[in-house]
Amino acid sequence: MLRAAKITHRNLLGGVLRAPQAFFESTPIGRLLNRFSKDVDAIDSHIPENIDIWMRTFWYTLNVLLICCALTPMFLIVIAPLTLFYWWVQRFYVATSRQLKRLESVSRSPIYSHFSETITGCSVIRAYGRQSAFVHMSNVKVDDNQKSYFPGIVSNRWLGVRIEFIGNCIVLFAALFAVTGKESLSPGLVGLSVSYALQVTMSLNWMVRMTSDLENNIVAVERVKEYSETQTEAPWEIQDKKPPPDWPLQGNVQFRDYSVRYREGLDLVLKNLSLSVRGGEKIGIVGRTGAGKSSMTLCLFRLLEAAGGDITIDDVKISEIGLHDLRSKLTIIPQEPVLFSGSLRMNLDPFDTYSDEDVWTALEHAHLHKFVSTQPAQLMLECAEGGENLSVGQRQLVCLARALLRKTRILILDEATAAIDLETDDLIQSTIRTQFEECTVFTIAHRLNTIMDYTRVLVLDKGRIAEFDTPTNLLSQRGIFYGMAKDAGLAQ
Repeated sequence: MLRAAKITHRNLLGGVLRAPQAFFESTPIGRLLNRFSKDVDAIDSHIPENIDIWMRTFWYTLNVLLICCALTPMFLIVIAPLTLFYWWVQRFYVATSRQLKRLESVSRSPIYSHFSETITGCSVIRAYGRQSAFVHMSNVKVDDNQKSYFPGIVSNRWLGVRIEFIGNCIVLFAALFAVTGKESLSPGLVGLSVSYALQVTMSLNWMVRMTSDLENNIVAVERVKEYSETQTEAPWEIQDKKPPPDWPLQGNVQFRDYSVRYREGLDLVLKNLSLSVRGGEKIGIVGRTGAGKSSMTLCLFRLLEAAGGDITIDDVKISEIGLHDLRSKLTIIPQEPVLFSGSLRMNLDPFDTYSDEDVWTALEHAHLHKFVSTQPAQLMLECAEGGENLSVGQRQLVCLARALLRKTRILILDEATAAIDLETDDLIQSTIRTQFEECTVFTIAHRLNTIMDYTRVLVLDKGRIAEFDTPTNLLSQRGIFYGMAKDAGLAQ
């Protein structure tokens, strides 16, 4: 049982960790917490106990019936109808309680989700004085959960009455046949038969209850198995399709009739994109909200898989290589900086690949050298969860330092300067221009002035390429880009 629980948990963890991005976008956090807490606890603790008690009560009940039949063979006459009645009661109860358990498990997830959301946003809730409203919402969700839990207790008592009736029938017939039988039994054997029969009520009750509990808890295995078998991402490594160690050398990127959708059945977010980017080019990506800018960068990392066409980097189709081989060769500075609880050194170089000198150089280029050197712990400065003890600008500069340390041939900036001040924005842009001069850079632009000196600008509109040329040419064409530049005060 311990081995089975270990394997089940390992499969669940593996399935969730290897699940694609779409899985987490469509699955509430409460549902995952429910699987990893309540359901795993049921597999670890309750199911082994249920099986243990069920086996004890089953053999004990069988032992009682054999003793009664051996002493009074006429007892065999009543076993058949009693067994039939017992089987009907058990099936009726187990089917009902199992469905009630499913409903109770499903209605428990919103409680976890709401609690998690409340804890995360407690400062906003207090600021707006909405504490009582959130307490009320929590109570409503708990009440909804109890609507499934309470009928489970009621059905339990329904079962108890009927099982006690069967047990009392066994006692009655065991005593009746022992006294009225043609063969005179010694008082000792009559006492043995009746005393065993008296105890069968409890064992029958426990046996049905453990059967139902076992079936109810097996629902946890069913729920865990469902997430263990979720569709996973592509293989991490494909041995016979590994790109050369120094790939990509030039950083050429080519989209050929590329289309993508977020999930099966949804509309395409990118439609037949075809473009070619030479190594070392700086490409600015602009467009209105929902044009497909972020989707395009997600496709480079294969967080979204192609619905049609392909992407080639230095003559290697990214759909044919392992995800680790692809993602380790790309660098992204996201819009929201990602930091983990741990030392600054660990956040910059989690796999301990680079020397301290390299780390300090990266910090210097990222304009963080002065801040880190004044800290008592320096590189071992402890970062709180999500980098809460650093400002947003400092967190973004840490992400820049991380990118400088890896220095891959392809860099992606996903509106990396959207949440920071203009001064920090200028620092990041100047560093990118000097340190990533030979790299291919894709920048989703929040402020158009950051990409006005780029090699080319790609304008997306409703998932298609609307314009793709140098900024000067696009301004002279007076198209979509010209309109955006005019709104930003960058064009007459």
